[in-house]
Amino acid sequence: MVNFSQNMDRGANMNILDYMKDHFLFLDGGMGTLLQEAGLQPGELPERWNVSCPEEIIRIQKSYYDAGSNVVLSNTFGANGLKFDDEELETLIKAAVENAREAARQSTGTQEKFVALDIGSLGKLLKPYGDYEFEDAVAMYSKTVRFGVKAGVDLIFIETMNDSYDTKAALLAAKENSDLPVFVSNAYGADGKLMTGACPAAMVAMLEGMHADAIGANCSLGPDQLVGVMEEYLEYASVPVLLKPNAGLPRSENGKTVYDVFPPEFAESVGKLLEKGIRIAGGCCGTTPDYIRAVVERSKSITPVPVTEKNRSLVSSYTQAVEFGRSPILIGERINPTGKKRFQQALRENDIDYILGEALKQQDAGVQLLDVNVGLPEIDEPAFLLRAVKELQAVTDLPLQLDTTDPVAMEAGLRAYNGKAMVNSVNGKEEVMSVIFPLVAKYGGFVVALTLDEGGIPDTAEERVAIAAKIIKRAADYGISKKDLIFDPLAMTISADTTAALATMQAVHKIRHDLGVNTSLGISNVSFGLPSRNIITSTFFALCLQDGLSAAIMNPYSQEMMNVYYAFRALHNMDENCMDYINYAQNLPAPSMTAPAAGAAPAGAPAADASSSGGPATELQKAIVRGLKEKTGSLTKALLAEKKPLEIIQEEVIPALNIVGEDFEKKKVYLPQLLMAAEAAKAAFEEVKKLMAEDGGDGPKRCAFVIATVHGDIHDIGKNIVKLILENYGFAVSDLGKDVPEQTVVDEVIRLHAPIVGLSALMTTTVPAMEETIKLLREQAPWAKVCVGGAVLTQEYADAIGADRYCRDAMETVRYAEEIDQALQG
Repeated sequence: MVNFSQNMDRGANMNILDYMKDHFLFLDGGMGTLLQEAGLQPGELPERWNVSCPEEIIRIQKSYYDAGSNVVLSNTFGANGLKFDDEELETLIKAAVENAREAARQSTGTQEKFVALDIGSLGKLLKPYGDYEFEDAVAMYSKTVRFGVKAGVDLIFIETMNDSYDTKAALLAAKENSDLPVFVSNAYGADGKLMTGACPAAMVAMLEGMHADAIGANCSLGPDQLVGVMEEYLEYASVPVLLKPNAGLPRSENGKTVYDVFPPEFAESVGKLLEKGIRIAGGCCGTTPDYIRAVVERSKSITPVPVTEKNRSLVSSYTQAVEFGRSPILIGERINPTGKKRFQQALRENDIDYILGEALKQQDAGVQLLDVNVGLPEIDEPAFLLRAVKELQAVTDLPLQLDTTDPVAMEAGLRAYNGKAMVNSVNGKEEVMSVIFPLVAKYGGFVVALTLDEGGIPDTAEERVAIAAKIIKRAADYGISKKDLIFDPLAMTISADTTAALATMQAVHKIRHDLGVNTSLGISNVSFGLPSRNIITSTFFALCLQDGLSAAIMNPYSQEMMNVYYAFRALHNMDENCMDYINYAQNLPAPSMTAPAAGAAPAGAPAADASSSGGPATELQKAIVRGLKEKTGSLTKALLAEKKPLEIIQEEVIPALNIVGEDFEKKKVYLPQLLMAAEAAKAAFEEVKKLMAEDGGDGPKRCAFVIATVHGDIHDIGKNIVKLILENYGFAVSDLGKDVPEQTVVDEVIRLHAPIVGLSALMTTTVPAMEETIKLLREQAPWAKVCVGGAVLTQEYADAIGADRYCRDAMETVRYAEEIDQALQG
C-alpha cells in the first residue's frame, strides 16, 4: 500500500464547494455487492478489507474514478467504535483514505477528484424511542470524524440515515470536530418519509439550520421511486441537493443479489432529476461503475440548474415542518408559569405529567407549535428545560418554541431538540445577540426577535422597525438569514396607553411588508387590566392578522380567538373549500373561556387521538395511545383494585395498542408514536406482573418468537422495535441480539421449539447470512415459520431466499405472529 502524507493530493484539488458552483458533482456507486463479487464472505466486516485486501478496494474505487466519479467514498460505512476498538478503527480509516487516494492517483480520469469520509448509521435507536443516549451517539460519531480528518479526507459524507435524531448526532459530530464540507443523505421509505416519520421538508429545515453543505437521499429505492422526495427537497432547499439511489429493487438469483434497473434506464431517470435541479448524483445498492458512466454521459446535454435561496421560513419536529409566512401560525402559550399558579406548582413538584397534559390539550385545540417556558427562580432551569424538551418530544410531534432568557438553558434545549426549534428570544441589545446568535448558528433555529434594545421599548412603530433592521444586519454576521428571523413588535396594554395597540399594528405592517420578514405577537398582553379581556384580545388579533401578522402566541382554549383564526383563513383563501372552518364550526360546543378538563376535546377541535377504530374509550386507553408512561402506570395500579389483571390486558391494553397499530399501518401515526405507546403499555404490564407475582402467577404469554439480526450485521434498530411491540402483544420473545451466527439461531429455535423466527438485515452484504440461516432452519427446525425484514429486502427477495413472510414493519410482524399463534391455539 502506498503511504500518502495527510494532505497529499488534497491540496492539488480545488475546493469542492467552489467546484460545485458551476458543475455537476458525480459520486460513486455501490460497494457492498462489488465486494461480495470479489470474495467478501457472509459475516465478514468490509472495513477490514482496507488492510487485508487493499488491492481490491483500490481496484473498485479506481473503476469509479475512471467512470467519471468526482467523489469516491472511503470504505468506512460501518467504521465506528461499536465495531472496532480505537486502535483498529484509526488503522482502518487511515488505510481506507490511503486506498481511495491511490485509486485517484491510478485513475485515467481527468476530472476533479475528491475523497469523502463515509459515515453510516450506528444502527442504534436513540432515546426516548430506543436505549442509546444522544450524547453517546455524538461521541461515537466524533471519534470516526477525528480519525477521518487526521487521515486527510476532503469532505464528510453522512449517508443512509433513517432517523432525524441520529442524523443530527452525526452532523453535530462532524461540525464540532472538523471544518470540512459535510454532505448529509437520508434513506426514505416508499411513503416518502424516514423510518421515524420525518418528511423531506423537516430534514431540510434541520440540516440547513445546522449548515450542512449538501443534502438529499440515498438507498432504499430506485430513482423513479424517489422523484417525490427529490421534488420536495428542491422546493425547500437553498443548498445543493444530492441523489444516490439504488438500482431499483433487489431480488436473489442463484444466491446472488441482483437489481431490476439497468444503467441506461437508471441514467435516464437520474438525468430527468438533474434537469429539475439535482446537482450531485451517484448510485447506491446494486449500482456499478457502468451506472455512473451512464449518468455522466447523460449529464453532458444538461446545463446545471443554479442553486437559489428559497426563502422558506421553517421550523420542524422529528416528523413535520411548519412554514411561516403563508398562513397564520398558532403557538400555544400554556406551558409557561407566568400567571399560572397550577403550572408553577407542577414545576416545583417536578410534575412532568401535568406539563405533558397541557401540551396534548393544546395540540388537540389546534395549535401548530408549543411555547415551552419552565423558568422559575427556585428551579434548575437548564436541567428542567432539557427534561421538558425530551419528554414533550416523546408524546407530541409538534415543533417547540424554547422560551428562556438563560443562555445555558437555551443551549441545553437546542442541543437536545430533535428538529429545528423556534428560539424565544433575542432583542436589539448586543449583549443578548452575541450570546444567542452563535447558538442558533450552531444548532439551527427560527429566532423570535423583540423590537427593544438598550433604550427600552420604543413608543413609535418607526423606532421598532429600525431596531428590527439592526437585528437583521447583526444576524447576517453569524450566517443567519432573515428567513430565520421572526419579529415581535411587542403588544403593550391599552389600559395604560390607549395608543399602544396602534403603534404595534403599524410596526407589524411595516416589518412584514417593508422589511419582508415574519412577525409574531404575544396577543393577550394588549388587554391586561381590562374586563372581558377576550373581546379586546380577539379583535386585536383580527386587526393584526390583517396587517400581516405571521404567528401568535395565544390561548387556544379561547373560543373567540379560535373563531377569528378560522374565519380569517377562510376569508383570505387560506382554507381550501373552507374545510378547516367547516370542521371547526361543526364541533363548536357552548363558548368556554377555560381549559377543558383532562382528556376532553377543546372547543371546535376533534380529539387528536381519534382513530379509525373509534378512538380510545377509557382514560387508560387514552394514556397508552398518547404514550404517557407514568400516567399509564398509575391508572393501571388503581384499576387493578377493581378489575382482574387479564381483563385489563384484554379490555384496555391490547385495544389501545390496536388503535395505535392500525393508525400506524394507515400512516396516520409514525414509528415514534407507536414506540411510545408500546412503552406506556409496558408500564401497564409491569403493574399487572407485580400483582400476579404476588399471587404466585405470571403475565399472559403467547407462543415463543426467536428474533435476531443476522451474522455480520450490527444494525439492530428494526429488530429492537419488533421485539418491543411483540412483547407488548404478549409474545415470549427470545432476542439473540445482533451479528448472530446462523447455527446459534437454529439452536435457540430447537431449544424452545419456537414456531416463529424473525430475521433482520440492513446491508446487502449480510443478506447471504440470512439465506444461510433459513437454509439451516429448514434442515434442522422445519416446523418453524420464518419472517424477514430490513431495508434491503422486498417480498420477491424474501421469496427467493426461502422466507415464509416478508414483513415491512413491526405491525406486519405482529399480525403474522398472531396468525400463527391463533393457528396453534385452534
